[in-house]
Amino acid sequence: MKGQITHKGKVISVTPECIQVEIISESACASCHASALCGMSEAKKKIVETAYREGFEPGQEVTVAMKQSMGEKAVLIAYIGPLVVFVAVLMVLLGLGVDELICGLAGIGAGALYYFLVWLMRDKLAKSYTFEIK
Repeated sequence: MKGQITHKGKVISVTPECIQVEIISESACASCHASALCGMSEAKKKIVETAYREGFEPGQEVTVAMKQSMGEKAVLIAYIGPLVVFVAVLMVLLGLGVDELICGLAGIGAGALYYFLVWLMRDKLAKSYTFEIK
C-alpha cells in the first residue's frame, strides 16, 4: 500500500451507484495513551463514497484507500494556494505604497475570494478525489 492513504471503516449503505463507508478520522494525538486526560485529541466521523463493487454489504468492516498524491493536492489547494494569494496581494499593494491596513484587508479579501472559487469548483474537485475499497 505504498503511496496510499488508508483508513479503516464500516460500510453503511450499498446502492447500484456507490458504496458509502463511514470512517473515523483521528488527529495524531488521538492515539496517544494520555489523550483522555489532556482533551486535545479529536476524532470525527466522515462518510466517503466509493464506486460500486460486488461483495460488500452494510455493516462490513473495510479499508478505504486513496492515492497519497490526492492528499498532497488537497494540502496545496487548501493551505498553500491561499497563502500564496494572500502574500502576493499583500506584497503588490505594499509595493504600490497602499496603506498597510488596506493591504491586510485586501489580502484577507483575496483569500476569501480564493476559497469562494474553490467552493464553486467543489463538484469538479470532488470528481478528482476517488476512494477505493481494499
